[in-house]
Amino acid sequence: MALPGVPTPLVLPVGGRGTSLVSVSKFPHCDDVLPADVPTVNLPEVSDRLGIPVTRVHDLLRDGALIAIKRDGVVVVPEVFFDDDDEVVRFLPGLVSVLRDGGYQDDEILRWLFEADESLPGRPADALHGHRAREVVRRAQAMAF
Repeated sequence: MALPGVPTPLVLPVGGRGTSLVSVSKFPHCDDVLPADVPTVNLPEVSDRLGIPVTRVHDLLRDGALIAIKRDGVVVVPEVFFDDDDEVVRFLPGLVSVLRDGGYQDDEILRWLFEADESLPGRPADALHGHRAREVVRRAQAMAF
């Protein structure tokens, strides 16, 4: 019986003698909760942009430096999470960490990031690219506590 959130082991032959249990690595992603017009980047493209192997992109997802969704059967990352130098936006990992520590799930974080906020003005995800980034983090800290 499989337990929720626990990888299902695969039974693979080992050196031609018997079998061994091998755990399948998973990386976090959530259902697509973003507006359809939000541009996204698939994981191999993220790997190319960052100049790292796809397995390291999986680590970034596990560590909360990025959040991914599954759109049309493909795991993708919102393009706005990258700056003009194809690096992860500076404040994103800390913002995600603060909200996760505050009990928010990834789908809730994404909804908040992509919902227009007239007091910013605009979406928090867009504000991460400018001088309003610290204000977005401050608001996240207030929400989380």
